[in-house]
Amino acid sequence: MSTARTYEVRTYGCQMNVHDSERLGGLLEEAGYVAAPEGEQADVVVFNTCAVRENADNKLYGNLGHLAPIKAKRPGMQIAVGGCLAQKDRATITSKAPWVDVVFGTHNIGSLPVLLERARVQEEAQVEILESLEVFPSTLPTKRESAYAAWVSVSVGCNNTCTFCIVPSLRGKEKDRRPGEILAEIEALVAEGVSEITLLGQNVNSYGVEFGDRQAFSKLLRACGEIDGLERVRFTSPHPAEFTDDVIAAMAETPNVMPSLHMPLQSGSDRVLKAMRRSYRQSKFLGIIDRVRAAMPDAAITTDIIVGFPGETEEDFQATLDVVRAARFSGAFTFQYSKRPGTPAAVLDDQVPPEVVKDRYQRLVDLQNQVSWDENRAQEGRVLELLVSEGEGRKDAGTGRMSGRAPDNRLVHFNAGGVSRLGAGAPRTSTNGVRPGDMVTVRITRGAPHYLEADGDVLDVRRTRSGDAWERRTAEPTPSAVGLGMPAVGVPAPLPDAPVCG
Repeated sequence: MSTARTYEVRTYGCQMNVHDSERLGGLLEEAGYVAAPEGEQADVVVFNTCAVRENADNKLYGNLGHLAPIKAKRPGMQIAVGGCLAQKDRATITSKAPWVDVVFGTHNIGSLPVLLERARVQEEAQVEILESLEVFPSTLPTKRESAYAAWVSVSVGCNNTCTFCIVPSLRGKEKDRRPGEILAEIEALVAEGVSEITLLGQNVNSYGVEFGDRQAFSKLLRACGEIDGLERVRFTSPHPAEFTDDVIAAMAETPNVMPSLHMPLQSGSDRVLKAMRRSYRQSKFLGIIDRVRAAMPDAAITTDIIVGFPGETEEDFQATLDVVRAARFSGAFTFQYSKRPGTPAAVLDDQVPPEVVKDRYQRLVDLQNQVSWDENRAQEGRVLELLVSEGEGRKDAGTGRMSGRAPDNRLVHFNAGGVSRLGAGAPRTSTNGVRPGDMVTVRITRGAPHYLEADGDVLDVRRTRSGDAWERRTAEPTPSAVGLGMPAVGVPAPLPDAPVCG
């Protein structure tokens, strides 16, 4: 009697890669593989790669080098490399790491099981990179990481030409799904117990460009508001140039669309934004922030910022600091500019010296940390309903706390041991009857720089179908399908190394 082969997916990069990895897990399980138990070496290791950051290449080849001697001792073990780096370096991966069995691109993730079998039978590496999308990823089988939250892709690809970004050349022009397909997927997820969905696109608010409807995204948000049982809707990442007032109105007027917004700034300098080919300027960006806050005073806004873009002067950098002070971001993903071969910015003159970039980066981080802390302290005393999450509090096991996300997506650690009100007959399946996927109401007692605390009693627990779904899943001893290579920030989680470009 044969034993099923095991697999592990290692994911690096943005939310789109996480979304794709859930599909890879689903494809492999449909083909008869099972997820490797934690701590055990898998028979098939799949790297789903990112090409946005400069260290992506080194990280991949370092990991491949680590696996080479392990594979040499395990006959039949296979290694596959997919994602953006595979799309970019198709010709070099197998020459640098000849022990790799399969290389596949961003447009043909559905081919992985066939390529693995072909490599096994033919005993030679299989490299298959398509230049255009073969099957929309969301139509493929899925092994979701969460029982209560899910990604839903509305589009893939990007029509922008930002000079620092290689994504358009790797994922192609924007392709939009039809609204009916998206809503049908969301309804199916809700039927499975999901209560929070995150709409995902490289530039999510440009959704509709392919079929000529400039208000398609705001219509989609409003349509999500009509789905019974869907409690929370988020989206990432919108582009400021295409952020329109109808989207702000839809956010404010649709109760299950959450008051949180991740909108990339990249730079506060108009001169640098022009060099980046970002088709907006500082005043437009701040105007959007003002209108969002006028419509949703409690909205939390996060962003992406690049420091040290070629030609950036101290004056340009000060303009970025000015925007950070004015916008009052609750958090920011901050990056030192990384030269990527194949992008226009890589050959620009006036590359900023590394020591200058490092100094500016630290000054930016120090300022944003202070702003985040001030904004979080302003939350003290508020009563918030949290969607209880799993695995987001690194110290929860030691402190007896649990963690959850507020409507504005702030992370809250709460006192799970003190529950003042719990539904009658609730089984003690988790900490004091509170399960991931349930909703709890708490009062914020402390704002820390990167999270909130609620150390008093839980004021209310609302048991949900999502909590039921989590309970069913944990009752079945199935290991996690997608082992993420980077720390989580949300549920589903954006990854700090490379958020979806916008």
